[in-house]
Amino acid sequence: MIAPKFLGYYQEIANEITKLGYKVDYINDEPNDSNIYKAIARVNKKILSYSIHKYFNNIVLPQVETISYNKILVIGGMTFSFTPNMIHVLRKLNKNAKFYLYQWDSERNLPYVTKIHKYFDHIFTFDRYDASFKPEVYKFLPLFYTNTYKKIGDMNVTSYKYDCMYVGTAHPRKYKEITQMSEKLNKVFKNQYIYQYIYQYMPSKLKYIYHKLFSPEYKHAKYSTFKTKKLSSKQMFELLQKSRCVLDAPQAGQSGLTMRTIECLGAKKKLITSNSDIINYDFYCTENIYIYDGDFDFNSVFFNKGYKNIDQNIYEKYSLRNWIKTIFEIRD
Repeated sequence: MIAPKFLGYYQEIANEITKLGYKVDYINDEPNDSNIYKAIARVNKKILSYSIHKYFNNIVLPQVETISYNKILVIGGMTFSFTPNMIHVLRKLNKNAKFYLYQWDSERNLPYVTKIHKYFDHIFTFDRYDASFKPEVYKFLPLFYTNTYKKIGDMNVTSYKYDCMYVGTAHPRKYKEITQMSEKLNKVFKNQYIYQYIYQYMPSKLKYIYHKLFSPEYKHAKYSTFKTKKLSSKQMFELLQKSRCVLDAPQAGQSGLTMRTIECLGAKKKLITSNSDIINYDFYCTENIYIYDGDFDFNSVFFNKGYKNIDQNIYEKYSLRNWIKTIFEIRD
């Protein structure tokens, strides 16, 4: 499995695949996890070409060239650094393996990933638009929630510390829309101030400077507004458990539902999102999900009724186990 280390999801995926009877070897999809490296990579990966090739030749190949795999799973997102030739080499080393690609971002945001499509037997995307626009290339598969979030959903919490929360990277569009939502939600429920937890994460000062120079959404943004440390999985669990609903917004250029959206589903939490495409998903209902379009209607059923449980079959459809079984075509 070649995947990003993003928030430890790779561990959850590997553990679940192991439970299904496989032995899993994990490869980081980039040579360096530092914030500075990630910031440079998002600006121009060519700058890091030497580092990427050194990593592949000295670290990746020695780990995989003596093993014959029957499945190769690549999860491609913004951090993905392997070149087409590197995937070609892996393909030559594993001629009998099935190659699976899951695109954890839109094609618009990951145009270079199309260069490796020819090496894969199955290609999945979390972006519904990409799948409908290129059905001959993509199979549509939304993201998943892990057992951690199912545990929250099973708790039936009725007392909350926070009325709404947001934790996420402050991409320009996300930063703008989450800030707007937070400000407009300041007075709600008979004009009483609600208690919010807003955590806008900034990977590095270099990334902030870049956005400040090139992103109009950052015109009035101050560096002191942002948080520079990632929250742990334990902290995220506790925050979500104590929150009534979650705020979320997609990055520019994508319609696919974020991981946080599916985790809300698993945790049985209400969601406020600016992604209007959510209306096309089978778990959408107005009691649980509010689509933010620039303003709020506080008379809506979302603000005046509790969480509505959805059909159990739909709920289980978005579990991590079902996500893996769908990719690998495992049937009960």
